[in-house]
Amino acid sequence: MTKSSSQQNVAEKSTKTTILGGKPKWLKVKAPSSGEYLKTKKVVEKHSLNTVCEAASCPNVGQCWHEGAAAFMILGNICTRHCSFCDVATGRPDSVDHNEPDRLAQAVQAMELQHVVITSVDRDDLVDGGASHFANCIKKIRSLTTPPTIEVLTPDFRDKNNALQLVLEEKPEVFNHNIETVPRLYSQVRPAANYDYSLKVLAQAALAGEEITAKSGIMLGLGESQKEVIVVLEDLHRVGVQYLTIGQYIRPSLTHHPVSRYWSPQEFNELGKTALKMGFQRVESHPLARSSYHAKK
Repeated sequence: MTKSSSQQNVAEKSTKTTILGGKPKWLKVKAPSSGEYLKTKKVVEKHSLNTVCEAASCPNVGQCWHEGAAAFMILGNICTRHCSFCDVATGRPDSVDHNEPDRLAQAVQAMELQHVVITSVDRDDLVDGGASHFANCIKKIRSLTTPPTIEVLTPDFRDKNNALQLVLEEKPEVFNHNIETVPRLYSQVRPAANYDYSLKVLAQAALAGEEITAKSGIMLGLGESQKEVIVVLEDLHRVGVQYLTIGQYIRPSLTHHPVSRYWSPQEFNELGKTALKMGFQRVESHPLARSSYHAKK
């Protein structure tokens, strides 16, 4: 369901002043400083782990780390792709650290996590795109006395032979692969990715068994229209995605893709309602929503 013409006009009017100006008030967050935040930071540093919270300059790092939650980023902090929206460094990655799964499991245990999110940079330099490393991380965490539920946020693995299956065979409770934006903007925003193939990845995850829930996310503010966003939501629901995040794109620097406009909280709320009516089980739709934000929910 889309908005009426009058509702659309109100929404457009409410966001006109934020298209070219500074960030609106609903995107401002406090700098992280709590004791709980510092405790989480120490655990991450002690085990020499990377987090997408820091690497991608996530605005929610203060709140999430205060709550003892972190999205671990395996396979290093150098990505082989150059997506124009992302703040993760691009270049030639280091060799795979085969001790990382052990350190990750130790950190998960030290933090007493009930739900862990594991993501990674793109590793197109590897034969399996890093899929076997994902699988090893899942196995190590599952070997803990009281293992948490596991959510993976993976690259598309570029159709490398059996790569996706290596991850799905380990049955993570949630398999997440972000669609990121609308098809028309892929050449600008995700030049090394393919919209239809990302849908294929999600479809395979959705069909991999009842133990796995497929999840995806999209950013707004890259230049998309509301109609295009609705089509993406329909595509995601059609291939079996059940969990969905919709958040505002925040430009990391002047060298990154520009923000076309800031969607209002009201617009996010309406999109969330639309997604639920489509049949998604869980939807997190607000300006600060991110893939791993409140993932435990």
